[in-house]
Amino acid sequence: MEEHQNKAPSFALRASEGKQIPISITEVDYKEESRISTGIVEVDRVLGGGVVGGSVVLVSGEPGIGKSTMMLQVAEALSLKSIILYVSGEESANQIRIRAERLGTLSKNLMLLPETNLFAIEKAVADVKPKFVVIDSIQTMFRDDVSSAPGSVSQVRECANYLVRIAKSTGIPIFIVGHVTKEGNIAGPRILEHMVDTVLYFEGERHKQYRILRANKNRFGSTNEIGIFEMKDNGLVEVANPSQVFLSERPENSSGSVVTAALEGTRPLLVEIQALVAPTKMVYPVRKATGVDYNRVVIILAVLERQLGLKFSDADVYVNAAGGVRVSEPAMDLPIALAIVSCHKNKPFDAKTVAVGEIGLAGEIRSVNQIEQRIKEAEKLGFEQIIVPKSNQSKSKIKLLAVSSVKEALNRL
Repeated sequence: MEEHQNKAPSFALRASEGKQIPISITEVDYKEESRISTGIVEVDRVLGGGVVGGSVVLVSGEPGIGKSTMMLQVAEALSLKSIILYVSGEESANQIRIRAERLGTLSKNLMLLPETNLFAIEKAVADVKPKFVVIDSIQTMFRDDVSSAPGSVSQVRECANYLVRIAKSTGIPIFIVGHVTKEGNIAGPRILEHMVDTVLYFEGERHKQYRILRANKNRFGSTNEIGIFEMKDNGLVEVANPSQVFLSERPENSSGSVVTAALEGTRPLLVEIQALVAPTKMVYPVRKATGVDYNRVVIILAVLERQLGLKFSDADVYVNAAGGVRVSEPAMDLPIALAIVSCHKNKPFDAKTVAVGEIGLAGEIRSVNQIEQRIKEAEKLGFEQIIVPKSNQSKSKIKLLAVSSVKEALNRL
């Protein structure tokens, strides 16, 4: 369908009409990057230390996961020092007030604007002059000069582009909430993710209390960091010791359970890897992986069959990272293999032992990065032994079991 667009007056557009000339990169005025804390440590961690002025942050996640709750808490924390404009196209001011009462996020500096017209929002930004803007959500916004309906590809693209211009021309950081599709991708055109500076995904199961904030794109920091929250009646609460949380419900003396030290950015996490090997009479046995890389699980099964002579062709194999966390680094190979063998032989793994290591196709154990941090996290949680690759031997207070192959690891255990 043909779309007619009429240019509307705006300070964001006028700011880009000035003449620019090419200059040497050495002549560009450079100021040390200054970040503004959101007041929530876990959010700052994922953003790379805080919010950069003029940046646009896209926050997405499944319906009901807690995106609006987190944004309202972030807005309230920021409003303690400056004026914040919270724009909602999905809820009325009364509805937001009710939620704010429940969360305890009432602040005089938190300005509410139930509006979907982008030009009206732009005028409000010019009048209020906030330090931050929250848009909830981009799928409800529309421009008068774009004939398609709100939520359409054209409207989402043009509205996002317009918000980016406002942020860059005024230096005001903007948080944009985005919906996701059934496949888990951000709804709307793919270019939406390219327009913004940072893309955050809010993950977790709606029926579990823990939520994980992860960066899929970040122009101003690492994409490896994660923030962990617990959903309670009064909103999202930061989890100070996630390793202890993930291991709190670990069963004792149960086969198929192995603790590993994963690394998410600069943060080590102790996670329980669970495996279930069940006999089947089906021609094609089931292979399921939750929270770990499915392809690596299949490779590990092939290595165990080839190098150890174990048979899995007549068994269904399920592997899970307990607690709803997702760990996909190669260092998870050894704990996955040990959990599978533990369940297959019905022999519990030592509850005070942690395992890390990458497995090669020949069954060798390869080194992993930042082994010292993993060891310290195991020490802190009271574990007595850690299995590591032979090339990763390091000083530690707990016992180190250095192995060079999967076969050696199982024989020594």
